[in-house]
Amino acid sequence: MSGVKFGAIAVALIASSAWFGCGVAAADDYSGQTYADASKAIGDAGKKAVVASRAGDALAQDDCVVAKSEQAPWIKGDDFAPVTDTVLLNLNCNAGVATATTPGNSAASPEGRAAIQAAKDKAAKDAASATG
Repeated sequence: MSGVKFGAIAVALIASSAWFGCGVAAADDYSGQTYADASKAIGDAGKKAVVASRAGDALAQDDCVVAKSEQAPWIKGDDFAPVTDTVLLNLNCNAGVATATTPGNSAASPEGRAAIQAAKDKAAKDAASATG
């Protein structure tokens, strides 16, 4: 009987620690934007955009997509004040869709399908404006 009680208590403790150990998801204000758009928005908010990481080299930096952004987690000065004016950006500089010679998203992925649709939309818009 005591084995059953211990087992039930252990399960309850594990379940509660899993529940309380969960982090709170925070919104990522710049994810999905190009570096140019994100850095402008960050600058307009009176902050500095700093590239924390960069994956790939197929795109110019302004065209890279922000994969993740976060408030700088460090402190400064003798009073250990938190840095509040810096946003770290992790960039994806691979092509929107992979080709035989260029790394990028799979055409079957949501990102790849979105890139293909955006290219089709741009081509249609360009064709419409060319025919005037």
